[in-house]
Amino acid sequence: MSANGGNKATGGAGTLTQQPSTAPAGKRLITVVNRTDKTVWAVASNTAVYPEGRQLKPGQSMSVTVANNWGGRIWGRTGCTSTAAGFCATGDCTSVCNGPNPPTTLGEFSFNAYAGMDFYDVSMVDGSNLPMYINISHTTTKDPVSPDGCYKGVCTTEVDCPRQMQAASDGQVVGCKPPCAAFGGDTYCCLDRWAGRENCVPSKWPVDYTQVFKKAAPYAYSYAFDDGATMPCKGACYYRVTFGITG
Repeated sequence: MSANGGNKATGGAGTLTQQPSTAPAGKRLITVVNRTDKTVWAVASNTAVYPEGRQLKPGQSMSVTVANNWGGRIWGRTGCTSTAAGFCATGDCTSVCNGPNPPTTLGEFSFNAYAGMDFYDVSMVDGSNLPMYINISHTTTKDPVSPDGCYKGVCTTEVDCPRQMQAASDGQVVGCKPPCAAFGGDTYCCLDRWAGRENCVPSKWPVDYTQVFKKAAPYAYSYAFDDGATMPCKGACYYRVTFGITG
């Protein structure tokens, strides 16, 4: 999905638990919640909460006000040094960028993209460093994901990552690599005769490693052409992005 537009964030680091419930006219509200047991530096591209992110300890949240035509990505940086300006084990960028280095779970958004509709998704195309689910409000669109992260009867869990796909930092597993990064080759990287929507078919791979991500987050993109994972929201929708599992 595309990431374009711009605006500013609201609230300061000292008011993370006092979140606004509405946004000014012509603006949208995105709330990011950390329900994990680790400190996360939440990043929202094309906002003031970028590129370093805002520190969210377990149980904390932040709100960002964005323009009605905003587009961007939200993710979490983990294993950071004393400030996120330094090294983080996951979610880092090598420079100012639209997204972090894999493995990183991404929330992707394109507001007012077509016929008054937003489009959004959780993406594990670049692997996963945190569980994530997204809820919508201020809309007539029925939220396909329950408030605690269940979709069509299947709930959000941690990724059960095969050893060959595990990403490590300082001897600790910090995420799950996408198949291309883990194994390389034309098949898993969808190159040469495997390139393109018609040929990049995980069910034809020697092992369909996209299921590693689908089992943990059934609503998420698990590879580049997993387009059924794109979700619509009609009108000036508000969003709640949760780092965490069901429970």
